[in-house]
Amino acid sequence: MGTPRKSRERLVLAPSDPSRERRQLGSPVRQGFNRRQALIQGWDAVDIQLNLSTETVALAHASEPLCVAPDRSIREVLELLKQQRVGSVMVCQDDRLVGIFTERDALRLMASGALLDRPIASVMTPEPMVLHPSDTVATAITRMSAGGYRRLPIVDDQGRLEGLLRVSNIMRYLVEHFPKTVYNQPPMAQSPPQDREGA
Repeated sequence: MGTPRKSRERLVLAPSDPSRERRQLGSPVRQGFNRRQALIQGWDAVDIQLNLSTETVALAHASEPLCVAPDRSIREVLELLKQQRVGSVMVCQDDRLVGIFTERDALRLMASGALLDRPIASVMTPEPMVLHPSDTVATAITRMSAGGYRRLPIVDDQGRLEGLLRVSNIMRYLVEHFPKTVYNQPPMAQSPPQDREGA
């Protein structure tokens, strides 16, 4: 009886995957591209930070503020806000800022049923947070973020009102100076608003 014949093993070659080969060949190129993009974004961030830390709020398209005297009635101020379609008034005495009144204050007053014939000085926010013309855009952003403010008055060294910086003014500044960075930002989930919106 002869020795049993060994079965031959067949070597089966799997078909090549061209797409996989291309991915493997392209991987170093893609990684290099990603590194380059990260480097560019890093330099863009440095450029933005340098500009925000050196350019003053005078370049941030501050709005013309609406001013009223402290003895104007709440009713008159509410009507003025409606007519001018603005969200705040600055309360000024002798050309100096003494307070601010916003639509948030108006909503609280109406909800509480307050008397509207009282002077605006009785319900305004006295000595509000302010900016000075020499303050940088970075300073404005920091103060707005820390205090939850949507607008900050700009005053000179004597307390005289020179302008009103809104969040929309800063957004316009960023879009004009850094359009590529602003428009290329990925979408973010909307975060809930802070309890206090400030001025």
